[in-house]
Amino acid sequence: MKRSLSILFVFCVLLVATGFQLIKTTLNLTVRDEVGNTVEGATVQLFETEEDYNAEKNVVAEGTTDAKGILKLKELKAMSYFVIVRKDDKDNSGGGERTGKLEEKRINKVTIVIQ
Repeated sequence: MKRSLSILFVFCVLLVATGFQLIKTTLNLTVRDEVGNTVEGATVQLFETEEDYNAEKNVVAEGTTDAKGILKLKELKAMSYFVIVRKDDKDNSGGGERTGKLEEKRINKVTIVIQ
C-alpha cells in the first residue's frame, strides 16, 4: 500500500512538472429557442474574426447539439468567438453573436438563443 501511494505521488509530480493539462479550454454551448426550450440538432460554427463570420469561412470549430441542446467543443484558444447557430428556419443571424473571452484551462459555458 505504501509503495502504491509513493508511485501515485511520483506520477502526480511528473504530471505537474511536465505541464500536463488535465482540463483543456472547453466551451459548453447550449442552444435555446425563443421560449427557452433547448434545441436538439442545431448546427453550430465558431469563427475567430468578424470578417470570417460575415463571409462564413475559416470555421475554427463546429458541431451539432445533443438531445439536451448542448455542444461541447474542446481544445479552443482562450479568446472570444463569433457564433452562427442554425436549426431548420431558426438561427441567431443578424446579431453578430459573440462569446465572451474564454478562460484558459476552464470549462466555459454560453447560451445562444435562436428564433
